[in-house]
Amino acid sequence: MSSSLQEASRKTPGWADKPQIWLNQIIRTRKRSKLIAMVCLTFVFACAYIFLAPISKEPESFLIIARRLGISSFNKDSCSKSAAHSFSPILQQPTRIPKASNPPNQTSSPPVSGSTGTTLDNIVFGIGASAETWDQHGQRYTKLWWKPGKMRGYVWLDEPVENWPNFPDSLPPFRISETTSQFNFTNRFGPPSAIRISRIVSETYRLNLPNVHWFVMGDDDTVFFTENLVQVLAKYDHNLFHYIGSNSESHRQTHDFSTDMAFGGAGFAISHALAKAFERMQDSCLHRYPHLYGSDERVHACISELGVPLTKEPGFHQIDIRGDAFGFLSAHPLTPLLSLHHLSAIDPLFPTMSQDKALLHLLNAAHVDPSGILQQSICYDKKRSWSMSVSWGYAVQVYRGILPSRELQNPMRTFATWKGSPDHIEFNFRTRPLPDDPCLHPIRFYLESVEHGGDHHSTTMYKRAKAMTNNCIWETASPTTLDSILVLKEKASTTWFKVPHRQCCDLTFSNANHLQIHVGSCREGEIIA
Repeated sequence: MSSSLQEASRKTPGWADKPQIWLNQIIRTRKRSKLIAMVCLTFVFACAYIFLAPISKEPESFLIIARRLGISSFNKDSCSKSAAHSFSPILQQPTRIPKASNPPNQTSSPPVSGSTGTTLDNIVFGIGASAETWDQHGQRYTKLWWKPGKMRGYVWLDEPVENWPNFPDSLPPFRISETTSQFNFTNRFGPPSAIRISRIVSETYRLNLPNVHWFVMGDDDTVFFTENLVQVLAKYDHNLFHYIGSNSESHRQTHDFSTDMAFGGAGFAISHALAKAFERMQDSCLHRYPHLYGSDERVHACISELGVPLTKEPGFHQIDIRGDAFGFLSAHPLTPLLSLHHLSAIDPLFPTMSQDKALLHLLNAAHVDPSGILQQSICYDKKRSWSMSVSWGYAVQVYRGILPSRELQNPMRTFATWKGSPDHIEFNFRTRPLPDDPCLHPIRFYLESVEHGGDHHSTTMYKRAKAMTNNCIWETASPTTLDSILVLKEKASTTWFKVPHRQCCDLTFSNANHLQIHVGSCREGEIIA
């Protein structure tokens, strides 16, 4: 073989060498494929991340995300289109997307209806009364909160009331309860009418009223705050079994009856689904409980047989206290005010008014800012060493000295127990004593006027109570020189009913005779101290 042929034979691979060459090419091809696949996957995930994640309005954010994912350059529009195309099967599915709630730092008035679509028209009230009690106090309290033409419900009586036609424009219609002579009643201390009143929900259900979500029970001496009631009930699904109410303020009352029972005078709510099941079995159930005392006990006993527990909403107030309820109301728990019962057992809410006018005064404030009524905010005047507690729509208290918010949130015992006992352990909530030293008494300022400031704020004026005199001998600035306090308040966020949060307040102006306070959403990191 010539030298040229030998050289050519060395440069040209033989058949024995070709498998190895092909293997090397396959390996190199696979490596390239893996690299291309990784780049493509990275590109798709980057586009998907950018398309689905919250994106800043600044265009630089695209570059930042791209650099973090290792992509040197890309077209934002084409990426969005590619991601949308990749995920189009998901995006095209019919989904029920809830409305976004307002951020914590935004304020707006509560919506007309809640997330479940419940409005005031979806609630039917059953008011337990008798001809005797209606003439005594039923009509005077019910007409304060009842809205003719906007509410549905009935006053359930044992017999007709002769003067009813005189009040057709301010009261709900009445109905006469069915006879209960077939039921045995063996309790020596309870009223036999308890059986009749316990059947109000069942009898109301049998009326077959359309579009009912909730049946709300209450006594004729109970005042409801209906705007808040709608919002609270809207948190729950009326198509499920719900029994909603609260206990007594008296530990003894709660212990004697039940910690798991909704006290009926304060009011309670039963969902339509539960009312349907309750109506079917209540009459047979009542025969098993002739020994019980009240109507609410019987309702609770029968609902317990359906296996449904009480859902507690502490805004229903039985008011099992007596005397001056100022300490209780001015440190209201952080929950929407829903009802007030036993109003004849406590002093007028505003000392210069009758109880009827005082309640109407409070209700007028509640109409302006329902979620804010009685809600407590705490702030300080550190220059004069004063502590201020705002119970919006009701009163402002000014204390000498800097008192911690934890102490001010506990009601001061201006009131007595339901049975008249001085023992503070009688209450099922923490209280603090009324001090002997007059210097430690707060100076009270009661609501004088309220003005609607639009959808986002309100203005209230509070005047010093005339009975507050300067009996303190401390050599400190005295709040008794003050005549009035002006409070500018932001309305709470619509999320407040689901996640309550105490609003913060700031002293914005002060002189010897006047204070001006702003109440609103807490700033980030702000504490009440």
